[in-house]
Amino acid sequence: MAPGPENRKLSQKSDPWDLASYGLIALLLVLAVSVFRDYGISNDEEVQHRYGAMIIAYYTSGFSDRTLFAFKNLYLYGGLFDVVAVLLERALPFDLYLIRHLLSGLIGVAGIAATWATARLIAGPRAGFFAAAALSVCGPWFGAMFNHTKDIPFAAAMTGATYFLLRLSRGLPNAGWRHVLGFGALLGAALGLRVMGLLLIGYAGIAVLLAVAWRSRDQGAIEFMARSALRLLPAFALGYFIMIAFWPWAALSPLNPVRALVSFSDFHYQIRTIFADRIYEMSEAPWWYVPGYLAIKLPIVILAGVAVALPFLWTPPAGLQRREILLIAFIAAFPLMCEMILEGPAFSGVRHYSFLIPPLAVLAAFGFDTVMRRAPAAILRAGALAVASGIVLWDGATLVRLHPYENMHYNFLVGGLEGASRQYVMDYWLNMLPEAVRELGAYLDKTEPDGGEGRTYSVGICGEQFAFENYADKRMRPADWWLNADFYISPTNLDCDRLVSGKTIVTIARFGAPIGIVKDRRGFTQTTLNPLRWTTIVTSRR
Repeated sequence: MAPGPENRKLSQKSDPWDLASYGLIALLLVLAVSVFRDYGISNDEEVQHRYGAMIIAYYTSGFSDRTLFAFKNLYLYGGLFDVVAVLLERALPFDLYLIRHLLSGLIGVAGIAATWATARLIAGPRAGFFAAAALSVCGPWFGAMFNHTKDIPFAAAMTGATYFLLRLSRGLPNAGWRHVLGFGALLGAALGLRVMGLLLIGYAGIAVLLAVAWRSRDQGAIEFMARSALRLLPAFALGYFIMIAFWPWAALSPLNPVRALVSFSDFHYQIRTIFADRIYEMSEAPWWYVPGYLAIKLPIVILAGVAVALPFLWTPPAGLQRREILLIAFIAAFPLMCEMILEGPAFSGVRHYSFLIPPLAVLAAFGFDTVMRRAPAAILRAGALAVASGIVLWDGATLVRLHPYENMHYNFLVGGLEGASRQYVMDYWLNMLPEAVRELGAYLDKTEPDGGEGRTYSVGICGEQFAFENYADKRMRPADWWLNADFYISPTNLDCDRLVSGKTIVTIARFGAPIGIVKDRRGFTQTTLNPLRWTTIVTSRR
């Protein structure tokens, strides 16, 4: 049996798996810089960017400009990403949404690197590479990391904090200050984005309890826990100060973060979502909504790896690896179990639970590495490696074909994207808008006299108007109402494309599944929106 991770040195630069990991992360950085322009503006980005500007105005006005405390429900969130994006916009001569997308994409790559470091710490270089590769070909991660500018940065901060928590837990009760402060900084970053970062405080408590269980017998349990808690206090203090710096509302009252956590179960508005062709209000989503979406959206390489890992959770080499993999399993399972038991609001598939994907990738990597170590013959190990590599390459090829709609990846459990079409969440962020606007422009070039120059065409958008205005040329303007529009652009999500009649002139599709449409409405005299095809509106959990 291979030596446990406690006997491995962190830096084995000559290890071929480490070299492969460095190459993968470098490739991802190049890829992020190459493709970040391909992704549309998400629905929340405009208000988030304004919120970041309001936080800066709050400080620069000497705390007198308090607009941010009444701006929608944004005060319930931290604005770390948005503040950084606003400062970069003011310093750089580039489009603000391109700045946001590149920044978010680079943070997404950092999240993959943190996942690699975590898996490597627990199970070695081979597991680290597998975790990074599995997350790299995960559509809900790679496809989201360019414009999910709150969810992916939050998930990356949570993953980085988990890595430092594992590192410091190895030294308890006298953990190294570098790891303590690293954990505190990323705890603050997570809380500076979403209040769910409070989970990290609970994870730290679990890490201390696990360390107590595996402590040297010459140390008393109470003394061990007390010294560990004292060691962690600077991390909690640092995290708190970073949090309130980027979340001013949290500084107004010590209980405000708790109030924010509770308030998310009582939104003042409702959003519809879909699962298996049934429509739910977000507050009425069933207990299986989030686990169901994880099951059908994660790549098979992660699902299979997690399934393989589960029987081995109690059978790794006794000591450090067992303790750390149990902590990772808890981190992956606890928020999901809470959502299932409490049946909290849920919508947009797995978006709000993206932070669970990295620990699941770590579990999958542990399962793969355990199989490789325990296979009795070299030919079996080679076979396992070949199968895992083939699955990763297959998932990677699928994302290439989906680009830039990787976030709409569905696995074979629902027949891929084609099987999921109109039955599950589709392009809720309107990522197809840049392509749709380009295609509409090409249509005008071909069909209108002089390409429509000198004329202005009204365009209805099933989405945010500001995003359309960012892409439209001078021939296009947003319509005051869909039914008054010359053209209509819509994703197929929740059948919004079927609300308005018209001649379909553009269909954006992948794997035979329509993602978005453009309709020419000129000549149509529709006076009311078409009835939706939804046959079942679920209004109660029971």
